Amino acid sequence: MSAPRYSIEHETHYSYTAPVTQSWQLARLTPRSLPWQRLWSHALQIDPQADERHDAPDGFGNTVTHFSLHGAHRVLRVRMQAMVEVGLRPPVQLQPSAPMPWEKVRDQIRGSNEDLQPIQMSHATCLLPLSAAAAAYAQPSLQPGRDWLEAVIHLMHRIHNDFEFNPASTTVSTSVDEVLQQRSGVCQDFAHLMLACLRAHGLAARYVSGYLLTDPPPGQSRLMGVDASHAWVSAYSPEHGWVELDPTNNQLADERYITLACGTDFADVVPLRGVILGGGQQTMRVSVSVTPLDGPAWNTAPHAATAATP
Repeated sequence: MSAPRYSIEHETHYSYTAPVTQSWQLARLTPRSLPWQRLWSHALQIDPQADERHDAPDGFGNTVTHFSLHGAHRVLRVRMQAMVEVGLRPPVQLQPSAPMPWEKVRDQIRGSNEDLQPIQMSHATCLLPLSAAAAAYAQPSLQPGRDWLEAVIHLMHRIHNDFEFNPASTTVSTSVDEVLQQRSGVCQDFAHLMLACLRAHGLAARYVSGYLLTDPPPGQSRLMGVDASHAWVSAYSPEHGWVELDPTNNQLADERYITLACGTDFADVVPLRGVILGGGQQTMRVSVSVTPLDGPAWNTAPHAATAATP
């Protein structure tokens, strides 16, 4: 059976009330090439045309497009178009013959001198400082001696069940402790919460951004331009490698999940960010469309509201 292919369009449109005289931007809008994900084509259109532009990888392997505009402009439009093929991720053995206690995974990460990324992904960040509240929330999942995979899946289930998806309840600056207190948020918040819970106990996990193919209501056509970027978590153990979990939808990532970028938290994967001179007040609009091109039809139960633009 062939792997499904998707056409992706991701457009960001800025409008300014006064001319912008200088603009320097970083775009992380190139889907990753991974063992299970192939990037067939990619184009990034910038309007007005950039005066300077080059691509370079960041420390996590994401492709970053650096561009700048030196002429006055009141509008900036950045449009990404890509075709991506997504196959099966490495299989996850949900019932291992020899359980691996999560404490042993933690100790192996701390003692590793070969792969530094898991160590980096177990530390606090500016957006995700160590949280006593997150550590306490994680404890029912991280029972002493519990198998690592069972523990992280249990944590994913609890976040999905305990928190309400509500795009109006948080902003990009909402902290994990605030999310824990109000028990609501969006995919970014739930991914951050799961990261904070795992890192508070010395476990490694990274933030993953990308797209999730959404299912239209029965009998209705797929809408265009109404999806948005999604976020989930990739947790690590030496035995399993990186296992991708989506607390928003309570499931492991499958062929519907298209990976755009990964990092320690949202700050490492922001699709478009930069510095401008002038501009006055600005308005931003984002639209995303993910369209299946071929491959097997999905026959899955409807999932929860899947994404909101952070």
